[in-house]
Amino acid sequence: MADDLSDFLVIGEVVGLYGVKGWVKVYAYTRPRSNIGHYTPWYLRMGSSLLQVDVADVRAQGQGVIALLEGYEDRDNARELLGSDILIRRSQLPPLAEDEHYWIDLLGMEVVTTQGVALGVVSEMLETGTHDVLVVTGQQEHLIPFVKDLYVVSIDKTHRRIEVDWDPDF
Repeated sequence: MADDLSDFLVIGEVVGLYGVKGWVKVYAYTRPRSNIGHYTPWYLRMGSSLLQVDVADVRAQGQGVIALLEGYEDRDNARELLGSDILIRRSQLPPLAEDEHYWIDLLGMEVVTTQGVALGVVSEMLETGTHDVLVVTGQQEHLIPFVKDLYVVSIDKTHRRIEVDWDPDF
């Protein structure tokens, strides 16, 4: 499949085998993890190629998720999928309300204070349980709670810029 990968998002990876009937263990980046089953088809990145597969079933298993993929109904057959990244097309995501954001869209955005001081760019997001945290990498690293109207003043998707009420020395 020779699609432009900018249309795809990585939502997990195949990390192991489960049982003898082709089930695979999946590390899902979705929250909750079992939501990875809401997206089908999956596109498995194996080396430089993408393989489209339909998801027959997804189940929670302990702290993780297992999946059965159509065409991979035995353990030996499913073994070739180990280590594959799981991608979906961006168009498979549900639309968001105006004030909502997918984490993937915040990564790489410039972060500036309300006084116009550039802090750096969002290098990753952390999930803390209480609220998410922007990890901003610049001359120093800043961990800024993603709390709208308190620390996060505005998000400009067009100019890829986040304005924050944050002390640059903190």
